[in-house]
Parts: sequence; C-alpha cells; structure tokens
Amino acid sequence: MSALLTALLSSAVAQGLLARTRFPRNQHLHCAVSGGADSLALLLLDRLSGVTTTAWHVDHSLRDGSQHEFARIRDIAAAVGVEARSCTVVVEPGANLESRARAARYAVLPPDVLTGHTADDQAETVLINLLRGSGTAGLAAMRHDQRPLLALRRSETHALCAELGIEPLHDPMNDNEAFQRVRVRNDVLPLLNDVARRDMVEVLVRQAELLRDEIGRAHV
Repeated sequence: MSALLTALLSSAVAQGLLARTRFPRNQHLHCAVSGGADSLALLLLDRLSGVTTTAWHVDHSLRDGSQHEFARIRDIAAAVGVEARSCTVVVEPGANLESRARAARYAVLPPDVLTGHTADDQAETVLINLLRGSGTAGLAAMRHDQRPLLALRRSETHALCAELGIEPLHDPMNDNEAFQRVRVRNDVLPLLNDVARRDMVEVLVRQAELLRDEIGRAHV
C-alpha cells in the first residue's frame, strides 16, 4: 500500500468530506480529473468510498506542456489504486473558448462522468446565469447528479490536498480575467460578500437549491 493511500484511508479530514458528498450508487464511477485541487479531491474521495474508479484526463492542446500533465495525474491515481486514462482534443484559440473547450471535453468523456464542481462553482454559475438573463432553470444552476462535491467548498478541496502532501496543477486560464467566470470569482463575489457582510456563496447555493425544489414540485 502506498504512503498516499495509507494517508488517505486514515485521514479524518477526508472522512468528514466524504460524508458530505453524493456519489451515485454505481458499481464503477468515472471521474474527470484535470489535476486541480477540486478534481483531485473528487478522485481521492471517490477512491475512499470504495467504489471502482477510472480517472479521465482531457488535454485540450491549449498551452505548451499540457501533454505532460497527465503523467502527474496518472502517478497520483496509481498511488491510490485507480486506473487513469487520457484523451486529447484540439480546441483552437478564439471566441467562446470556454464553451468550445467544455463541449470538446464532454464529447470524449463517458456520458456518466463525474466532475469536481464545488459550492463555489455553483455560486459562480448562478451569478453568470443571472448576468445572461436566464430564467428559473438557469438560476437553479447545476444538479447534484454528476457533481458529488457541490456541498463542499473550494478551500476544503485545497485543504485535503495539502494534508495529503499533493501539489495540485494550476491552470493559468483560472487567472485570465478575459473569462467571465474569473471576473465573477475575483471581483463580483468578493464585492457581494463585502456589501452583504456575509458569505454569499452559501446564500446563492441555497437559492439555487430552492429553485430546483420548486422546479421539481412543478413537474410532479
């Protein structure tokens, strides 16, 4: 047994986070793993749940050296006894880069793949959809079905990686304020927190849950 797997199995932090996840009751789970803290936490908690897991990495060919990132993910997956696979897609620079990259990614991933979206991602999605003028369905944001970590915070996935001695990969696109989500994360949410004098991620996540419940009742 590797040192990483031993640390994971004995981690009280990991056990606490696992208790707040919603993994599907499947015999085999597929996880999208970019190498960031959120997707690595998804992989680790999935492994901790005891279900057979495959980690999937997608190289979008958008930056130099991206083809080497899979080696890091493969090593971490192997250390906890998980199979890792990689796919390569080509996404040309240009308009709507985020949406085109997302479409290319999902086109090669298993249809039931799980992603490491957290509560922070959920709050950002609510605000982005609000800026787009979305209706109730858009403001209800992401469903839990294939996103087991929606009850966790981004800070918690980073804390788990730090406790286990794992250095997540950093995607420079997450620093590029040409992307709307980055502006919402870095500028809009901190401003809302300051104005409201509270953590607006919790508020936005709760509002999305209420709207999803209303949608569900309307379809009964």
